Amino acid sequence: MKTLRFKTSVKCTGCLVSVRPLLNAIKGIQGWDLDLNSPDSLLSVHCTEDLTDMIKAAVEKAGHTISKIEE
Repeated sequence: MKTLRFKTSVKCTGCLVSVRPLLNAIKGIQGWDLDLNSPDSLLSVHCTEDLTDMIKAAVEKAGHTISKIEE
């Protein structure tokens, strides 16, 4: 399993509510976590394949910015 990490502009629980159903709808995601206490609002996604494009599209559709953290 891979863990993909992203910086996002999601800053509050209201924003999280707009992102949650879009991320939950992506097939292949085993789980995800968004750290609202982090200055970069870090999104960690656990998946079996690289779903970067789908994850970015989902977060952007909810009206937020997102960028992948390269490891």
